[in-house]
Amino acid sequence: MSELNWREEVEKRKMDLLLDTQNLLKIKSVLDEEHPTEEAPLGKGVKEALDFMLQLGEKDGFTVKNVDNVAGHIEMGEGEELIGILCHVDVVPEGDGWSSDPFGAEIRNGRIYARGAIDDKGPTMAAYHAMKLVRELGEPLNKRVRMIIGTDEESNWRCVDRYFEVEEMPSIGFAPDADFPIISAEKGIWDFSVIHPADAGNGTNSDVNVIEFSSGRRTNMVPDFATAIVETDNTAEVAANYQDYLQKYSLEGQAVPQKNQVLLEMNGVSAHAMEPNNGRNAGLHLAVFLADLTLDPHAKAYFTFIKDRLFEDSRGNNLGVAYSDEQTGELTINAGVFNYSKQGDSSIGFSMRYPVTFEWEQQKAALEERLAAYNLKVKTNSHSTPHYVDSESFLIKTLQEVYEAETGDKAELLSIGGGTYARSLKEGVAFGPLFPGSEDIAHQKDEYIDIEDMLKATSIYARAIHELAK
Repeated sequence: MSELNWREEVEKRKMDLLLDTQNLLKIKSVLDEEHPTEEAPLGKGVKEALDFMLQLGEKDGFTVKNVDNVAGHIEMGEGEELIGILCHVDVVPEGDGWSSDPFGAEIRNGRIYARGAIDDKGPTMAAYHAMKLVRELGEPLNKRVRMIIGTDEESNWRCVDRYFEVEEMPSIGFAPDADFPIISAEKGIWDFSVIHPADAGNGTNSDVNVIEFSSGRRTNMVPDFATAIVETDNTAEVAANYQDYLQKYSLEGQAVPQKNQVLLEMNGVSAHAMEPNNGRNAGLHLAVFLADLTLDPHAKAYFTFIKDRLFEDSRGNNLGVAYSDEQTGELTINAGVFNYSKQGDSSIGFSMRYPVTFEWEQQKAALEERLAAYNLKVKTNSHSTPHYVDSESFLIKTLQEVYEAETGDKAELLSIGGGTYARSLKEGVAFGPLFPGSEDIAHQKDEYIDIEDMLKATSIYARAIHELAK
């Protein structure tokens, strides 16, 4: 192992690291598919963030390449073998309830607050400055090191899919987009929708008509806001009952009567879909209230399904899909996007994170059969199989030595329900930036990265790059 004091070298360059991080975080790089252009097929914001990184790399003397304006890379070193560092600069929507501008990158209390601070712009910049440090110190490398930058990680991975259609696949690599010490196993991820057909439970006999109901923007987030418009002759009664419901369950929201309608709003707490219990699902809570009203059969079936099959059940017990194994733990399921319409089809969008031994094809078919009995259809939106790297591999052994040398702590192997770019590689792992015991606020309001932890991660990444590529 190297005798260099990597942390001391990082400290010398602290201000440049923080400034570059803040400038990247100020870019609102949220996927925008409504305004695509040839130069920005996934939206202006994500393209701006990609350009920022590539221009920074070019300025600092690296070899850079833009791949179809959806991905790119920054490379250094020479040799046959290629080491990959897989990062992304797109972020989930900011959501509500922030204490400061989500794209202000404000520093307070030793932290940088911004959407993407921990997922994944802060870690991306830490890894970039780690590459820059190794290069500046003139440490000899016998392999090439390439940072691969994606712009669609939070949605459909079109960036890395396209990238690896035309570019070289690294032999090994890591993604700085999860937890330390080392994540050697990632659960499978199935994003799917349950469709409630418009003709299901037709009928009009009801005291309350739900005109529309919606919640959530992405299946990989616990929705923190929900809204519904209901039509009734008893607006005051519905509004009063809603206020009682909010008070009874210590929820936040409001009911606004409007002539013969009531606007209902529900506030929740966002969280990453890999552990829905870390949040409070606004859509589920509002749906439970609606389920107990006197509704027409179509609406009654939709909201009762949510109440009976989904509410307070993030493990899929009431859907018949609950499962766990020793390698990766429990299956989790997040109901992330709700859309109900009185006239057309209604739907619920899910993100399921399932263990490595879960037989997905078989379980998928069984779920489709169970839901078909209720006239519900299952539509797969995307699917990513589980990922696992052997504990005896060169990659894991090297990263364990690096982590233990830099921290003095044991480098245990972990598994997660999240999906990182590491699974794009045959031999890739997620490696930081969250240290054991740190608060995980990815996809939540007031997302931040701790500056001291960021500096420590940068030194770990620099040492890892050197040891993997020397």
